Amino acid sequence: MIFKKILIASLFLSEILFAQTYLKPTQDNGGWFFLNKKEISLPVHNTQHFETFGKYVNGYNALVLKSVDAVQQKFPDGGGYFIGIHAKPAESPIGYDLKLFGKSLITPPRKSSYCSGSTYTVFIETLNRIFNGKRIQLSEKNFEAMRMQEPNGGRREDFVKFWGNWNADGPGDDYALVQYSQMGKRIKPNQARPGDFVNISWKKGGGHSVIFLGWYRDENDSGYIYFWSSQRSTNGLGDKLSPIGKIQSVVIVRLTKPQNLFNFDVNAKINKKVKGDKISFPKIKTKTPTH
Repeated sequence: MIFKKILIASLFLSEILFAQTYLKPTQDNGGWFFLNKKEISLPVHNTQHFETFGKYVNGYNALVLKSVDAVQQKFPDGGGYFIGIHAKPAESPIGYDLKLFGKSLITPPRKSSYCSGSTYTVFIETLNRIFNGKRIQLSEKNFEAMRMQEPNGGRREDFVKFWGNWNADGPGDDYALVQYSQMGKRIKPNQARPGDFVNISWKKGGGHSVIFLGWYRDENDSGYIYFWSSQRSTNGLGDKLSPIGKIQSVVIVRLTKPQNLFNFDVNAKINKKVKGDKISFPKIKTKTPTH
């Protein structure tokens, strides 16, 4: 009996500690977050994101990093990258039966993935972690809005409900998290911390949906962004270092109000005209990582 009481008390304290550490928005001090060379030299398909970068953040972003590791673990070699709306079988945002609170969001037509599908998957798995073990009831209309396919298995088109906004060309994180559901907030490049969601616009055209891990400055003072996503160069899911000289602008969003999942307006409209931020590092070179 005494042992049982001790166990119950221990579990209760663990839940309190978990809530105090992770169940809150991640904070930053407004300073640039630079990584060191060792931190950008992890294996491409590693599952050490929480171990490596989780010590620099608390709150929801830490759970995002845990979810990155969990998703990457399912695809040790990256899982493959493929895009092709009209291909047969069609492109698949992610290569497994992704579920929200135990209910399927997609029956994947392929085992491969692409960028916005990978980041959305991490977002969903983060929600599963945040609300794990809680007695929750998501309305059918809000659950349906999160689905990545139509009921007949067809493609959910861009700007249709949550996934359609996330997957749309342009700053889908802003469309879905900030405007459509009000679950996140826009932040500036100097505020970015591991676990934030980023939409990159390339100077050559096109874009990329990624999860931010850090900024990097090499010995020649060249700047880079280090991120996790799905791309051809990493055979799908994996880490990548990209020069900021190739980037036109970024839109960075942080998950702050996951509880809005339960009451967002599924018919909400969004403004497609979202201006990205330029990346401009401080002129004085940072000799050591700024964590």
